[in-house]
Amino acid sequence: MTSSPTRRGMLYAGVAAAAAAAGFGGAWWKEHSSGAGGEMLDAAFWAQSFERPEGGDIVLSSLRGKPLLLNFWATWCPPCVEEMPMIDAFFREQGVNGWQVLGLAIDQPSAVRKFLQRTPVTYPTGLAGLQGTELVKNLGNTGGGLPFTLVLNANGSVAARKMGKLDAADLNTWRRELVHG
Repeated sequence: MTSSPTRRGMLYAGVAAAAAAAGFGGAWWKEHSSGAGGEMLDAAFWAQSFERPEGGDIVLSSLRGKPLLLNFWATWCPPCVEEMPMIDAFFREQGVNGWQVLGLAIDQPSAVRKFLQRTPVTYPTGLAGLQGTELVKNLGNTGGGLPFTLVLNANGSVAARKMGKLDAADLNTWRRELVHG
């Protein structure tokens, strides 16, 4: 009988340790994934350019100096497609406040062109192709999953990262609290 309380105690201690580790890990991820440290993106990031589906190029350096919501998506990704109207509304509403939005499609150019003809958005879109998968990994999304959103302050520092579908609360929080300038 003396071993049961000891086992139970060890079980509780193990669960408590796991909960503490999960809490610490979650706090660490939130701190680092939210960009609270103001991580600056290097010159190589800003030097990139992407072909636009309708022709021409988008040069990232042209987007410096204002808050930027950078959304990685694909036509075959249901949550990506679901969040696009909300991102488009955010762009139309917040563009007057200096916000910029760029969608980078990690997909076949022909599929993106067809998709955007059927489901147009007003914010600019670039064709990232397979290069986009490496880019999202370099930006902190090590699994390379979609959708993935990066928010940059006007000074070019990372304000937030989100893996997964956006919701209105994300956009409102970034608009109100994270991006200054």
